[in-house]
Amino acid sequence: MVKVWLLALMILYNGFSSTVAGTHNSTRPDIVNIGALFSFNTSVGKIIKIALEAAVNDVNSDPNILGETKLKLSLQEDSKYRGFLSIAEVLQVMARHNVAIIGPHSSVTAHVITHIANELQVPLISFSALDPTLSSLQFPFFIRTCHSDLYQMAAIADLVDYYGWKEVIAVYIDDDNGRNGIGALGDKLAEKRCRISYKAPVRPEATPEEITNVLVQVALAESRVIVVHANTIGGPKVFSVAKNLGMIGTGYVWIATAFLSAILDIESPLPSDKMDEIQGVLTARVHTPDSELKRKFVSKWQNLTHGNTDNGPLGLSFLSLYAYDTIYALAHALDAFLKQGNQITFSNDSKLSTLRGDNLRLDALNIFDGGNTLRRNIYEVNMTGVTGLFKYAPDKNLVNPTYEIINVVGTGSQRIGYWSNHSGLSSIPPETLHSKPGNNFRESKRLSPVIWPGNTAQKPRGWVFPNNGRLLRIGVPIGVSYRQFVSQVPGTDTFQGFCIDVFLSAINLLPYAVPYKFIPYGDGKNNPSNTELVRRITTGEYDGAVGDIAITTTRTKMVDFTQPYIESGLVVVAPVRETETSALAFLAPFTPRMWFVTALFFIIVGTVVWILEHRVNDEFRGPPKKQMVTIFWFSFSTMFFSHRENTVSTFGRCVLLIWLFVVLIITSSYTASLTSILTVQQLSSPIKGIESLVIGKEPIGYTQGSFSKNYLIQEIGIDESRLIALKTPEEAARALEKGPQNGGVAAYIDQRAYIDIFLASRCKFTIVGQEFTRNGWGFGFPRDSPLAIDLSTAILQMVDNGDLQRIHDKWLLSRACLTQGAKLEVQRLKLKSFWGLYVICGSACLVALLIYFIRIIRQYTKHRSEELDSPDQNPSSGSSGFKKFMSFADEKEETVKNRSKRKKMERISYRGSEGGSSSIISNKDYDAQPSRCIADSVPNGGSEQVFVKVV
Repeated sequence: MVKVWLLALMILYNGFSSTVAGTHNSTRPDIVNIGALFSFNTSVGKIIKIALEAAVNDVNSDPNILGETKLKLSLQEDSKYRGFLSIAEVLQVMARHNVAIIGPHSSVTAHVITHIANELQVPLISFSALDPTLSSLQFPFFIRTCHSDLYQMAAIADLVDYYGWKEVIAVYIDDDNGRNGIGALGDKLAEKRCRISYKAPVRPEATPEEITNVLVQVALAESRVIVVHANTIGGPKVFSVAKNLGMIGTGYVWIATAFLSAILDIESPLPSDKMDEIQGVLTARVHTPDSELKRKFVSKWQNLTHGNTDNGPLGLSFLSLYAYDTIYALAHALDAFLKQGNQITFSNDSKLSTLRGDNLRLDALNIFDGGNTLRRNIYEVNMTGVTGLFKYAPDKNLVNPTYEIINVVGTGSQRIGYWSNHSGLSSIPPETLHSKPGNNFRESKRLSPVIWPGNTAQKPRGWVFPNNGRLLRIGVPIGVSYRQFVSQVPGTDTFQGFCIDVFLSAINLLPYAVPYKFIPYGDGKNNPSNTELVRRITTGEYDGAVGDIAITTTRTKMVDFTQPYIESGLVVVAPVRETETSALAFLAPFTPRMWFVTALFFIIVGTVVWILEHRVNDEFRGPPKKQMVTIFWFSFSTMFFSHRENTVSTFGRCVLLIWLFVVLIITSSYTASLTSILTVQQLSSPIKGIESLVIGKEPIGYTQGSFSKNYLIQEIGIDESRLIALKTPEEAARALEKGPQNGGVAAYIDQRAYIDIFLASRCKFTIVGQEFTRNGWGFGFPRDSPLAIDLSTAILQMVDNGDLQRIHDKWLLSRACLTQGAKLEVQRLKLKSFWGLYVICGSACLVALLIYFIRIIRQYTKHRSEELDSPDQNPSSGSSGFKKFMSFADEKEETVKNRSKRKKMERISYRGSEGGSSSIISNKDYDAQPSRCIADSVPNGGSEQVFVKVV
């Protein structure tokens, strides 16, 4: 009804006349009125009053801000925090022609009077009403000069996530500020995959008995992480009752919003009994960076509070600092307002004037004509105050929201870290992180150690089982196959098996008791669907599931699983037969393509070596028939490293070295593969793995109730009509023995853990191919259940101490068939395993041949030029150029060199005989080489010259 009355009252303000009250002087006014609406009788109100008055005095004494204009602060008591009474109080403030109102004290009052501020266009500036829903969109004339509680709730959510808790309980004052703040906390927790499991509202003026009733319900809940969002009056009452109930003790986590840090700052030191009520509590404090301005203000705070400490000391809180900066920000905005040529004028409302004579004096309310301009100027303020940088972001919130995380310890408190919206939690002040981006952010994410309630340094688990006598309902799937894993003892409520023993051992390792009972799931005649069992956890029918439950993608979307305690992917089982060794078994190690390429490379390498050695090595020369035999003999003899021919050329040796390395690898692989074929029992199956089943049409068996059916249909793409459900291992064995031609199946697909037991006594079958999934088994619990995390830790502990292996050996260790040591047909060595070697060898051959032919072409070119210069060369005679080149390439390199030397000597002799004398060139230079001399006479101008040709 209060809001309805208020809205009706505001309708009267919609119209106003253009009558102007006030002066229209062109000069700056001497006095500018501003109001303040707070509960000044409280300790918080006292420090705010001191800070506001100090700021006004400092602004008025500084001519650089407003010049000759002075601020006049009028204080209005907001006595009861009640929204309805605050309406009358704010009307009194508005009637004084104030250009801005600083306040109110609480968000509850702000929600009411912001409507009046909007209608009269008077900026309502608050640093204490931090409700996130007081937005500039709905209330354009509400201007917040401190950080919204939205950021404080984000800091608390990060803190909860940092310590690994998933659920919290919210205790809050049931008013606008409390409800909206907790709503923001819920949103921020959801971003971290956490949640508020229980909300405990407290009436604003609740008695200790009422608070006791609320906290008793909190104590019965599962979570032990409690967030208190209250004010400086109601918050201490909650902690006092909690202390009396024994809830400020070991196992509890208490996180308070900034109201508690404000109490610690303002009223410090608190009495010992009050400190005992908040030992180990974590709280947030608005962080203001250290600066020269802040140090000066802190140093003069004692002088400002002198004489106001009759009821106890008044410490410096963030509220004092922001109150001081609020006055300075308003002064800068007013200075800009006046410098723009604006005047401070108010307009009367003609409709309100008709109510003259009413006791409410509504005709005294006027609209501030420059309200919009002043509001814009405030948002444009960019200054450095005692709180640091004072500047608004585009969303109309102050930049760089930062909090300190405080731990109440002993007679005081200690800071364990910081939070900012840019860097999150850190042990380094955010301004340091911003100024030095090279800092190690990972290291800075660590918070300092905390002393928790109960005076313990060990982090509380954060939850307990509800103390309401209820047992956890654990669903256990009861099937008809593989009872080694889980089964129910007939006639009892007892369960046994590998999975049950793992669960019981893990439960025993937990540092707390878990009340539970097993509930059988399934009729015992068919294998139940574990996916359906998991789904029932989401509906609340079961609190968990224990058994041979595979962790699949579909199931992880519904519940949280523990750490897998056994690996068990899907495999294919098929009938096998022993392979007989044939007379051609020596060909089995290589595929036909491998044989072909290997033989081809033997010939290629032999040919390349022959080409490289032919002109320099007599062992690679001779008649064509002999040379062909040499090529084949040399190439294939390298297989056994028994080649007799020596290589003398550098390139020939390089090619042969690389080829011998290739031969070594190939022969070693061949030997190993052939040894395996001839010495190990070989099994064969027409099914090679899941790939064979995909392209085939034969029926496939699977275990009834298994997730394998959906996986084969949806992921592998096998038609559902090919899948046959098999209940028991015996039924699966019979279907495999029959085969697809006799109404059976070609293969049986199941999880590896089952198949190991299946094959232990069935030697006619074996696993073909590889596991085509990588699943494990785990215990399922509801989303974000802390029990899943603790059991995962226990399972890992069992792995380390060997308990898990001992349980495995107890239930699953069995004697395998002798054929389990046999192998399926050995995979033949394929070309793709050796193509790298062949590429290297082929590249070496190509490079060697390329260099060889370049060299021989150069030699041939030189040889041709010498022949053309020779005096006995007959240009008209000779065969084709290709034949000459081939003849030259076939010659021994040493012969070519000798002939070149001879021709050189002939040219010298020829030039010496041109004077008319004749010369006979002997072969004395060639006595090292047996030769045959032929004398020829050539007419030369009436005389004859005799040339000696050495052949």
